[in-house]
Formats: sequence, structure tokens, C-alpha cells
Amino acid sequence: MMHTIKLKIFILISFVSVYQVDAQTAPKVKWYTIQEAEALSKQNPRKIMIDVYTDWCGWCKKMDAETFSHPVIAEFINNNYYPVKLNAESTADITFNGNTYKFVEQNGKGYHELAAGLLNGRLSFPSIAYLNEKLELLGAVPGYKGPVDMEPLLNYIAENKFLTQSLEEYQQTFKSKIQQ
Repeated sequence: MMHTIKLKIFILISFVSVYQVDAQTAPKVKWYTIQEAEALSKQNPRKIMIDVYTDWCGWCKKMDAETFSHPVIAEFINNNYYPVKLNAESTADITFNGNTYKFVEQNGKGYHELAAGLLNGRLSFPSIAYLNEKLELLGAVPGYKGPVDMEPLLNYIAENKFLTQSLEEYQQTFKSKIQQ
């Protein structure tokens, strides 16, 4: 009986230890401020991916936990984009690309002008806005995306495939690195 309990404890400790090592070595998205991403892109041009979120958004939290923490997604983002998190309800002024954006108060709540501009006034969360290497808005994609849906979209934009084909066409030949 005592031997069985010790064996179960050993197995449990081994499992937890292996899980902790994997969690520590898995790549994580290196998030930047919009100002840091702008400066980095001027030195070494790269697209900017902006996760527009709010603190109260459950789907935003799910996307952080499941999509942005996925090792394939995190590694691809870090290698191909300057990723930015932008709280759409931040009250701080943000200077970006020569313009200063402010918080707009509405009935005790409000929104940030930069978020509204990036999302073309369609404040839906989560949304991901993409900028090209010249800091020009390519577009924004609203709604939760799991790792399997996010991977081809990230590649499609990073590889400039949107210039020559639709996302649907691209997805037909896309080879995922995510194990399903």
C-alpha cells in the first residue's frame, strides 16, 4: 500500500516537473509598445501586428491563453512581426507615426482614438490590426482566432500573399506546423 502511494507521488511529481520545463522553454510572444515597434520597424523594417483588446473582454483573454501562448504561433509572430498590445480603453495619450492619439470619454466610459483608427471605427474585441513596413494600415481582423485559424492568417500577411490571392485560396495550399 505504502509503495503504491509513493509510486503515485513520484509519477505526479515527474509529470509536474516535465510540464514546468516545457512551459518555461516554450517561446512566448515578445510584446512591444506601439512606440517601440515604430522605432524597431524604422531600424529593421517589419510588419506590425497590433492586438487591440480590453480588460473586460473574455475572448481577448482566451486568445492570450490559447493562441498567443501556442509555441508555433509565438515563434512565428516573434520572427515576422513587431507585436503590440493596445488596450482600446487606455486613457494615456499615445504618439505614433507623428500623431498623438487620445482617450475619448463617452458616458463614463470611452475608447482610445488609436484603437478606433486602427479598427476603422468598428470597436470589436479582440481585433488584430496589421501595418506594413511603412506603418500603413493593411487592415484589421475582428474576432477570436484559435491557433489553427491564426497560423495561416499570420503567414498570409507576413508573406504578402494578400497582394496576389485571397485568403481562401492561400489556405487551400497552406501547410500548417501545428500538430492536430
